[in-house]
Formats: sequence, structure tokens, C-alpha cells
Amino acid sequence: MFAFPVLLGDIGGTNARFAILPAPGEPVQLLPRTLTAQTPDPVDAIRIAMTDYAGAAPRSAMIAVATRVDRPVIRLTNAHWTIDAEAIGRALGLERVTLVNDYTPVAASVTVLDVGRGDLARLGDAAPALTGTRVVLGPGTGFGVAALVPVEDRLAILATEAGHMEFGPVTDDEAALWPHLERVGGRVTAEVVLSGPGLFRLSKALAAHRGVACPYTMPNDVLAAAREGEALAIDVLDLFARWLGRFAGDLALTFEASGGVFIAGGIAPRMVDILQKDAFRKAFDHKAPHEAWARRVPAFVIVNPEPALQGLAALVTHPGRFVFQSQGWKAP
Repeated sequence: MFAFPVLLGDIGGTNARFAILPAPGEPVQLLPRTLTAQTPDPVDAIRIAMTDYAGAAPRSAMIAVATRVDRPVIRLTNAHWTIDAEAIGRALGLERVTLVNDYTPVAASVTVLDVGRGDLARLGDAAPALTGTRVVLGPGTGFGVAALVPVEDRLAILATEAGHMEFGPVTDDEAALWPHLERVGGRVTAEVVLSGPGLFRLSKALAAHRGVACPYTMPNDVLAAAREGEALAIDVLDLFARWLGRFAGDLALTFEASGGVFIAGGIAPRMVDILQKDAFRKAFDHKAPHEAWARRVPAFVIVNPEPALQGLAALVTHPGRFVFQSQGWKAP
């Protein structure tokens, strides 16, 4: 059980988001966002975020971290921070600090998010499923994946590193592009191409394949240029949508996700209109010999701005409902 108020944290490779849950059932109180690159460590980031917070001091914390959580002291995959549960707890005078993978609360969030409230944008015509395993995935600074699996009257959350699975070409056009793609660690994985940095890699590869200079210097340039009607950027986002649909459909098959696939992260909500075109869903459904099954799997973009914080609130409020892996520290 968690002592309230609870500090909630969602620490990614770019942003660190925090909130306070004063008590079970109360609204989450969002705190100002901080940037990991501009703050030396999570303790300083938390203190900065709480500068103008006037409520009761938190007594415990659950913090979601964008890396494998297999010990109470971990280093972020895509940033310089080390997350030390004991150091955070002692510095802030907390009774307990729990660390979880960043997609553990995103998985929990789909139990409280709703299409009718505008939290989700539908991709395709599949009817919403009421039961079954659900998969959440997200292209952002990296690529997170987790599954929410019903087990009797509880929900097991399986946080994974599926974003580091190999990713390969399917069509002749894609095969021709492959020699131009930057490798990371000698590999092309889902995260290498389906992430913010992946957008930039795709832009450089497509430009090189066409024998033209790439005019972009960062991922946001690609999104902005597409909105301005630039052909290269539009083609990059169309390719990104197709590949995201393909990989999302593969994950649906992997986990038998009849309950749906939910796409989070910082990129998908900014290109919902592109994902709602045919390329995403055709690639998602193209799963012979299981195409009929794939077409029935609902898919959504999570457009709620803070799904991880909403999911963390669900986890600390209803700890008996969920089963998930965590690491942490308790005060002696």
C-alpha cells in the first residue's frame, strides 16, 4: 500500500513529468514538466517541479522510467540520468519509492482512458473489444511496449523491450532504401526507425536514396515540413505510418491482443490524421494467414496528454488489481 499523498513521476529520455495524487479518487495535480538534458539528476528535477506546489508533502512515490527496471538503481537508456530509488527517498523524506518501466503505467492507463471523453482516437473501423489482452506501444525518444493481460480477476502488466527487435524491409522499394539507413549498434530495430530519431534517420535515408540533400536537422523539422506540404516530409511520414502499422500488427499477433492496440508516445498524437489514412491500417491488417483476425483488432492513438501519470494513479490507487514488476526502496 502507498502512503498518500503520492508523488508520481514519468521520466523519459527527453522529458520528466511529475504529479501529486493527494488521495485515492482525487484528481491528479500536474506539476511543471522538466527536461532531462537541462537538469543534473531526478532529485533536482523533482524539487524544481515542486517549487510552486502548496499542498501536503508527498509521503511515497511511484516513478516510471524509460529503461529496463531490474534493480533499484538504474540508468536511463536515452539520457544521462541515474535513477536511484533510495537516494530519491532519502532526499525527499519519503517512506517508499517504487520504480517501474515507463510503459507499465501506460498499460494501466487504458483501463481509465475513454474514447467518449476524447482520450483516444480510433484507427480503422474495427469495433472496440471488451475483453482480451491489450498492447500499448509508443514511438517517442525511444520505443516502449507493454501488454495488459487478464488473469482471472486481475490484470498482469508485461513490460518489454520489444522496441529493440530487428526490423526489416518487405517490399522492393523498402529493400532499396535499406543500404541508406543508419544502423545503431550495427542493427536496424523498431526503435531505430520508429522513434523521434528514427524520423530523422528515415528522412536522411529517403533523401540519399533519391540523390538529394536532406533539409532537416531534427525530428520536429520533419513534422513541421509535412504540415507545410513538403513532398519529402510527407513521404517520410507516410512510410513511418506504414511501418508503425506493420509493427503494431506484429505485436498484436505476438500477444494475441484481441482487446486492442493503443499507441502512445510523443509522435503519434501529432500525426493522428496521417495514421487514420489507409497506410497504417492496411499494414496492420496484412497478416496472412491471420488477416481476418487482425481486421477485428481495434487500434487507437492515445491523445490524452499524460497517460503515464493517469496510469500511475490507477496503480497506486488499486494495487491489488494489477500484477507488475517493480524495484524500489522502503525507509527502515
